[in-house]
Amino acid sequence: MTDTLASLRPRDDDALRGELRLVARESAAPVVFGGAVQAGDVLMLSEFVGTRTRGLHGLLIPPASGLGGRVVALGRPAGVADYANAPSISHDYDRVVVGEGIRSVVAVPVVVGGKARAVLYAAGRTAPVGDRTTDVLARSAARLATELAIRDEVDRRMRMARAAAVATGAADAARAEGIRGVHADLRGITSAVTDPVLRRALSALSERLAAVLSGEDAPATGVALSPRELDVLAQVALGCSNAEAAERLSLRMDTVKGYLRSAMRKLDATSRHEAVVNARRQRLLP
Repeated sequence: MTDTLASLRPRDDDALRGELRLVARESAAPVVFGGAVQAGDVLMLSEFVGTRTRGLHGLLIPPASGLGGRVVALGRPAGVADYANAPSISHDYDRVVVGEGIRSVVAVPVVVGGKARAVLYAAGRTAPVGDRTTDVLARSAARLATELAIRDEVDRRMRMARAAAVATGAADAARAEGIRGVHADLRGITSAVTDPVLRRALSALSERLAAVLSGEDAPATGVALSPRELDVLAQVALGCSNAEAAERLSLRMDTVKGYLRSAMRKLDATSRHEAVVNARRQRLLP
């Protein structure tokens, strides 16, 4: 996900924290905690309600390690009634779990698209975690999974929209550059025509082409450039150097420089680039 999209998406940790607080309110579990699954399917515990120590805070749990790692690997809930003596878990975290006074634990994965994205826990210090608490935990996990799926879909559609906009922009830019090339060629042909009627017709056609790309709503021109000044600027707009413009227009390079200086003065421009930009604003160039 790009930085822009990431900045628009609400923090998933906030949604996780909200669900854990809801579990704490709606269940009798004295300890509720959880975390998101990071890269490499590593679970990081980050949100806690009811803990007495900081032993679990920031704990990283690799796949299949402990109860949480097992839940991430299997993609389904699991629990132990007597954590210290449970044979089904790896006991990698006995010190911090026992230090917190936890006896029984239930862990429920938040599964989106077949992959665990987070794990919610409810734990008891004396009595085992009951079915009611497990049901509350499961409902919260389902709500969070739905929320994350919706956020993922929004991100996906935004990426598609951005990609479409970029592609459209690239296609529009290519079309605009093509029109500018045609305009420059038309200006060159016009300058070589001796028939005054045909020359005027071709000149009018090049002006219409410039207006089409500039937009009909662009301000009307207040600058009058000579045909040769426009010819030179049209070549400059294509990225031609003075020498290249002179060759394409069959002019001497000093003559091209003179027309360019004159056009820049009329357009109140201090550079070739600024002259082209100002000519486009005046609908003199496409």
